[in-house]
Amino acid sequence: MSFFGKWFRILWLCRVTRDMPQSLEPPYADFLRLYAQHEAALHVFVRAMLSNRQEADEVMQQVVVVLWSKFDQAQDFKKWAFGVARLEVLRFLQARKRDRHVFDEALLHRLADRAALHAPEVASRREALDGCLEKLPAAQRELVLTAYTKGTRMDELATHRGQTPMALYKLLQRIRQALLDCVERTLAEEATA
Repeated sequence: MSFFGKWFRILWLCRVTRDMPQSLEPPYADFLRLYAQHEAALHVFVRAMLSNRQEADEVMQQVVVVLWSKFDQAQDFKKWAFGVARLEVLRFLQARKRDRHVFDEALLHRLADRAALHAPEVASRREALDGCLEKLPAAQRELVLTAYTKGTRMDELATHRGQTPMALYKLLQRIRQALLDCVERTLAEEATA
C-alpha cells in the first residue's frame, strides 16, 4: 500500500474512532482511540525492522491481536505498544531464523531504537501532510488519493481523465511539490511557535 493509501486508511480510522458512538464500552473505545493515534508510528517502527511490507503487515496483525487481548487502560499505551511490536518482530524473526536474509538481533535492536527515535517526527509530518491535503482543492486531493492507492495504474488513470500519462505525471509532480512545500512550511511554523 502506498504512503497516501496508508494515510487515507489512518485518516479513516481516526475519523471512525473520533466519531465513534458513545455506546461502546469505555475500554474498547479507549483502545480504538489509542491504537488509531499510534498505528502509523507502530507500522513505521515494525517496517524498519523487517525486509518487506508483507512481513510488516503480517507482524502488525499479530501486534494488534496482542494489544487488543492484553489492553490495560492504566499503562502508557505508546510505550507498551512499541514494546509489544518489538517482541512480535523478534518472535517473527525467530520463526524464520533459517532464512539467511534475517537481521541479527543486535542490528534489529539498533534499527528498533532508531525507528522509535524518529516516530515522533514521522507523526508530526503525517499530521502536517493531513492538514496540507485538506488545503488542496477537492479535485487535486481526490486525484492524489486515487493515484497513490494500491492497484491504481497511471496509464489507466490518465486515459480515464483524458490525459497522456506524461501530463498526469507532471500534474502529480506539481501537486507533490506543493504538498512538500506546505508540509515543510507547517513544520517550520510549528518549530518557531
